Amino acid sequence: MAIQYNRQKRAAKRRFEIASSLEMEYTHQLRTLTRHIDHLIKLLINVEMSEQEIKSSSERIEWLLNDYAKAINPWANATAEKIIQRVHKVNETEWIQLGRLMGRELRKELNEAPTGNVTRIFLSEQVRLITSLPLEAAKRVHELTLEAITEGARADEIAGRILETGRITEKRAVLIARTEIARTASALTIARSESIGCTHYYWRTSRDSNVRDSHKKMDGKIIAFNDPPKVDEKVEPYHAGCIWNCRCYIEPILDDLQ
Repeated sequence: MAIQYNRQKRAAKRRFEIASSLEMEYTHQLRTLTRHIDHLIKLLINVEMSEQEIKSSSERIEWLLNDYAKAINPWANATAEKIIQRVHKVNETEWIQLGRLMGRELRKELNEAPTGNVTRIFLSEQVRLITSLPLEAAKRVHELTLEAITEGARADEIAGRILETGRITEKRAVLIARTEIARTASALTIARSESIGCTHYYWRTSRDSNVRDSHKKMDGKIIAFNDPPKVDEKVEPYHAGCIWNCRCYIEPILDDLQ
């Protein structure tokens, strides 16, 4: 039992290291975008402005950020495609290793797994998430300005709230990078597993102190691919790696397919 536990812990550590590397790469790309957003806002807003100047600048910021979201679409496509292909390659390598234990027919079915459809769906989703960063920043600036003026806040308070937008946008970018790497990997694993008739998997965590309590309880449990578990009371059922900030992963049960 101890040997098996240590083996699983090493496997979790290896997966976590790979995922962390990809996450850092994606985070770096998204932070580049958020720095541009922050620079634009700070270029047009400062705490010495009058209320009218802030209102005028906020309208300008909103227009520029909405226009920026359209302009970065090609970059968003290229960035998303690169990171998804990296995740796809890592996932494919893991399955090649598993494939050595399979018969020829199963390997053939595995090669025909509908991963192309998964990557297309996730590419579209990543582009939407990337371009949403300037759009949501624009929306926040607009809403803060209206809210602050309605409340009768001082001009420097309004400006201060608006200037926080860059930091908040960066936090959301980090969350996107952390969540989407694991979510894409899990979706690819599910597609490959189901293509060869695999119906269940072991829920595995990274087995460190950062694992949330609800996921610690899931570690080692057998889950059906067609029946995602209700892990958290206020969240819809989901599979391992498919929720925000989750570093858990799917370990397909292949014993019956050997």
